[in-house]
Amino acid sequence: MLLSILAFTVMNAFVKYLQDLPPFEIVFFRALGTLILCLILLRARGISLVGDQVGWLIGRGIAGTISMLLFFMAVKEIPFGSAVSLRYLSPIFAGILAVTWLKERITAWQWMCFFLAFSGVLLLKGFDTRINLIGLSYILTSAFFSGVVYVLIRRIGLSKHPLVIITYFMGCATAIGGLLSLFNWQTPRTQDWWILVSLGVFGFFGQLFMTKAYQVATVGTVAPMKYLEAIFALLIGWIWFGETYGPGSLLGIALVIGGMLLNIFGTRRE
Repeated sequence: MLLSILAFTVMNAFVKYLQDLPPFEIVFFRALGTLILCLILLRARGISLVGDQVGWLIGRGIAGTISMLLFFMAVKEIPFGSAVSLRYLSPIFAGILAVTWLKERITAWQWMCFFLAFSGVLLLKGFDTRINLIGLSYILTSAFFSGVVYVLIRRIGLSKHPLVIITYFMGCATAIGGLLSLFNWQTPRTQDWWILVSLGVFGFFGQLFMTKAYQVATVGTVAPMKYLEAIFALLIGWIWFGETYGPGSLLGIALVIGGMLLNIFGTRRE
């Protein structure tokens, strides 16, 4: 899981570095690289993309693409560490959506955790003047669509191989990102090409290592480790981008992460 976290953190840091390029273009290159690697693996393992639930798979792909695009737009507007931390609000939206779509229930403990996390958002916005309303709206909407993704994956269930789900996602992202890039294409600088190519590679291995982690360890053990990405993002933001955080901002981030971790541990006990 640590390898997955590192891969995703480096990939997202590269996205922040490429902030002069249009976000649609970054989505296209990030998705295309992963799509190619997924198709190679699918062919090698003899896994077919044809079957049922295609509509749900495409829906998951579109929701994931919107979430990815908005996250890439957010890291251009607000500090890197803050963007990564706020994206972890997605379980709140997933829980609320699951009540409507999957007829699941939210316990009093979960509501308390959600309130704690949103308090962190308000604290972070109040203390960090670098977090503008545009960037905040991008990242919160990204977290919402990430929550939609979680619910759709639950709806799809275990009938589909993870590689199939990822391939549909990357296929949608490649198509949408590529189409929108045609209207606002900006030729990357020579030194940016290798970074663009690496986005798909880091994204693929991040997804692969995460899948492996969930296969060999319990969800309760692996899921909390995912929040280490926020810590790594804060460190990279400080070292690479010169981002600093005051006590109020750090407390806000801690409330967001703490609320989500308490939600995980509380759900495990139940």
